[in-house]
Amino acid sequence: MSRHDRILFAGDPHGNFKPLIAAVHKYKPEAVILLGDYDLDKPLEICLQEIIGLTEIWWIAGNHDFESPSKYKNLFHSALADKGLHLKTTEIAGIKIAGLGGIFLGRVWYPPQKPKWQGKQHYLHNQSGNIKHVDMMPLKYKSAIWHDEFEALKALKADILVTHEAPGSHRHGFAVIGELASAMGVKHIFHGHLHENYSGIIKNNIKVFGVADRAVVDLQGNTLGGL
Repeated sequence: MSRHDRILFAGDPHGNFKPLIAAVHKYKPEAVILLGDYDLDKPLEICLQEIIGLTEIWWIAGNHDFESPSKYKNLFHSALADKGLHLKTTEIAGIKIAGLGGIFLGRVWYPPQKPKWQGKQHYLHNQSGNIKHVDMMPLKYKSAIWHDEFEALKALKADILVTHEAPGSHRHGFAVIGELASAMGVKHIFHGHLHENYSGIIKNNIKVFGVADRAVVDLQGNTLGGL
């Protein structure tokens, strides 16, 4: 399996899925992985109906996907809800891929600062009586990367880590993501969020590819469309 375009990675669509759809029709990948920030005004499967059945569709969430109840529902209650990669590893087109969606949120955990809450249960135990279940948490908190879940992910192994936030390769990135990738034995990281196409190398020779908004790249970080 040497085709570098057998998996495509799509940067933040922000409501415009045309570049991704065009790339799927042109390159016929086995799978596509979306890196967050969809700004959905309808369920995800409707936005991608032209390519459903042509390729596997996988995703992680970005901060925009928690901005309103409708955006959240159109992703997390969509027909593609079970294709989320957050906090797990999945074999896709013969490659083991792990996902970390969401963002670092100051009111929860903003590395390198210590976490304000160790996890969701720690947070819930310190809230008023009317917020005692994860489903009742404000959407902003649901967008956060939680310390205990992040640490648990380190026990898994993967070839590629896909994230919304950037690792330390970017000036606005976080070194802890590189530490996570290293612990997991990851060789490549693909991330969105910062609307910039670039490549870099971090500790342990891990290659990082930033994918710009609406851009589509292959397994080598080559831009195939959207710009």
